[in-house]
Amino acid sequence: MWAHQWRDRVWARLGQHWDLVVVGGGITGAGVLRLAAQLGLRALLLEARDFGWGTSSRSTKLVHGGLRYLAQGQFHVTRQSVRERERLAAEGPGLVDWMGFLFPIYQGTSPGQRSLALGLAFYDLFARKWAHAYHQAESFALLAPHIRRGRLRGGFLYEDAVTDDARLVLRVLREAVRAGAAALNYAEVRSLLFDRAGHVNGVAVRDIATGRQADVRARAVVNATGAWSDTLRAQVGGEPRMRPSRGSHLIFPSWRLPLAQSCTLVHPGDGRPVFVLPWEGVAVAGTTDLDHGQPLGEEPHITTMEVDYLMSALQAGFPTLNLKTQDAIASFSGVRPILGSGTGDPSKESRAHAVMQEKGLVTVAGGKLTTFHAMAQDTVQAVRGLLPEIRPVTREVRALDAVPADLLDGEVFDREQRRRLLGRYGVDAPNLVAAARPGELHAIEATSFLWAELRWAARDEGVMHLDDLLLRRVRVGLLLPQGAMALLDRIRTIAQPELGWDDLRWEAETAAYAETWQRGYSLPVAH
Repeated sequence: MWAHQWRDRVWARLGQHWDLVVVGGGITGAGVLRLAAQLGLRALLLEARDFGWGTSSRSTKLVHGGLRYLAQGQFHVTRQSVRERERLAAEGPGLVDWMGFLFPIYQGTSPGQRSLALGLAFYDLFARKWAHAYHQAESFALLAPHIRRGRLRGGFLYEDAVTDDARLVLRVLREAVRAGAAALNYAEVRSLLFDRAGHVNGVAVRDIATGRQADVRARAVVNATGAWSDTLRAQVGGEPRMRPSRGSHLIFPSWRLPLAQSCTLVHPGDGRPVFVLPWEGVAVAGTTDLDHGQPLGEEPHITTMEVDYLMSALQAGFPTLNLKTQDAIASFSGVRPILGSGTGDPSKESRAHAVMQEKGLVTVAGGKLTTFHAMAQDTVQAVRGLLPEIRPVTREVRALDAVPADLLDGEVFDREQRRRLLGRYGVDAPNLVAAARPGELHAIEATSFLWAELRWAARDEGVMHLDDLLLRRVRVGLLLPQGAMALLDRIRTIAQPELGWDDLRWEAETAAYAETWQRGYSLPVAH
């Protein structure tokens, strides 16, 4: 699909007249592209960096309703998120998976048992099921053996889901392309194009890799650039609406922060929830919620203040583990596309999304990873105002294509490995397995990723740089110490021939990857 010379083939098509151009290759843009293709539109997606480079590969990995939004009165957001969580877990097993979440209750702290019980009752009501239970202190401590025991009254166990966010983006995009759409990464939209009446009718795009340029004409343009939305909106006179908010996370090896299920800690300083969850063989702790003052074009990175904030929650929540900052093996930060309302605290901003139409530019902004499909439906519904022949968008349409459960039958994998591969790669999973060389169906170190996944990603998943491969396609750059640099020799033997890079290019990519990891995924030098 995105094998050798695929970019040249897509660029050769840019001169055709498109029905829809989607700007932004995160989960929101991917969802819009997929839905547009399934409705029969000639649709193209353009992303200035890598697919999922921004917010959509740097989330807390949760597909959840947002329990805390209930306390803020965001009932519609929570209800929609819960419904979309149910959909994604049903349609994407192996990619979106259920997990138990523990919420301890301490004497004299908020939230208390009654208020949390009420919130969880609404949570389950929205999902049309009963999936939470209260446990007294003794039994709760068995579920969370390292949790702080002092003044522990008990706690709740409830359900939410987790995902590999970058793999979710890739699966949605590839389903869109399979349905007839086109998608390009490292294709920067420099400006909007206008007709004589002053309405948007295309974009001017530049290939970051080669410098070639093209004017792409379309009947409609969707701005799905998230936290960057105001940049394009300014070209149609739109007033700024975005309030970029940074969420940072720490990653610990599972032996140092052992968890059987996720745990929600109430921060001792400001009372915000901090999630600690097992993910892909590590433990992820996050998130912060700060106005993002760093330049949007640069890799977002955790600050010393954020490290201290997360460590204080972990040390208070798991005192017997004696966690130290140096136990963390990596960090990552994402910038949320929050719609600003003028409130002082970014944590209190609504997570609702909005769709705006300004001089023919349709912008979708705000929202959450969990609600990407609902956002896509609302966006395409707005596009119908420009393309009235589009048939109405129904709420029943799937967010992910169905994948036959027997697609990998007869292979050497156990049930969970088959489920995982089918979830992450969909109908591409058999091709991935067929491409494997001897020994490549084994796991990479202590992760769940296979060496064969590296080969497949390098061969057919649009990798342009080494950080695309190790940070977004196969997540070993997050999961192993020092960004998995100790494995680069073996990675090279697999990936370099598939990517077609000569030795000079490989060395340059290695140096660039080391710099990117150090800048955006390590811990601040002070620690």
